Amino acid sequence: MDLLDTSDTTSLSYWLNWRFFLCTICVFIPMLGATYIIWKYECLYPPKPDREEAEEDNLWFRYANDSWMPCVEEIHPICLMTFRIFSFCLILTALVVDVVVRGGSLFHYYTQWTLALVTIYFGFGSVLSVYGCLQHRKIFSGNDASNDVVDAERGSYVSLIQHEAASGVNIGKYSCYQDKYPLSRTASKCGQVLQIMFQMTAGAVVLTDCLYWCVIFPFLTIKDYDFNFFTVMEHSLNAILLFGETTLNGLRFPWFRISYFILLTGVYVIFEWIVHASVSLWWPYPFLDLSFPSAPLWYLAVALMHLPCYALVALIIKTKYYVLYRWFPQPDRSLR
Repeated sequence: MDLLDTSDTTSLSYWLNWRFFLCTICVFIPMLGATYIIWKYECLYPPKPDREEAEEDNLWFRYANDSWMPCVEEIHPICLMTFRIFSFCLILTALVVDVVVRGGSLFHYYTQWTLALVTIYFGFGSVLSVYGCLQHRKIFSGNDASNDVVDAERGSYVSLIQHEAASGVNIGKYSCYQDKYPLSRTASKCGQVLQIMFQMTAGAVVLTDCLYWCVIFPFLTIKDYDFNFFTVMEHSLNAILLFGETTLNGLRFPWFRISYFILLTGVYVIFEWIVHASVSLWWPYPFLDLSFPSAPLWYLAVALMHLPCYALVALIIKTKYYVLYRWFPQPDRSLR
């Protein structure tokens, strides 16, 4: 899907102009804002002083637990594990075949970045699900632990990021559960990383597919455009598998983590700028070409698209839990 060569991207005149200055603002201002939000909410929001140790232990326990537990108790964790392993094998095969057939230059495309990220997510999630299923089997195979575990599992979930007050959480039972079946802090940190990857990947997939099917495919004409099976697969398989993952898992989706999604796109754009400043070659997406007078508007439009794309995923998750609450209204049923 090579584009027509435009102007020489290695010349100083290509970069030292008002268009590049405005595009830089559209890229770096959101990235700086995203960095500040991550620093504020991930690093600066400590647990409440009167329950600091208990809150911290509970927080790490939930990160580990949410990474492998489905959204409702009625779904066994092995179902989520099986889906993740199947998705990982399928999308890894598609990625490898695509690269072998069409070459490594595909990684100039944001689509390929998201496809690789989805592959890493499912691979990482599969490992955590296997670990979680082993923990689940060990917990429920005990003769005297089942009741304590079920009671602890049914406690209300504390907010992971905003550190809101727990509503009905029996921290003592959680502590007892963790003492009897200690969860590795490493596994808990991996659970946090999985949640971040899920939220970043979901936004990136929606942005990629929306841009392609709504903007690039119908409106932008490219010389010798090769519309084939791989093109359709790249812009649909990731969304289908991620939708299935979203339906099954119990991961949270706080709004502030749109920051990771913004940083991912910013890093991609900066990468493309560096590559094109070093070598004069085609742009993977026409609206990235800084020689067009309308380039700043395109950069601004793509930056603004992050909000509705992330909101769409958040809406899907909200709808999922609304339906689950309708189907499982009993107060003793925990929605993950």
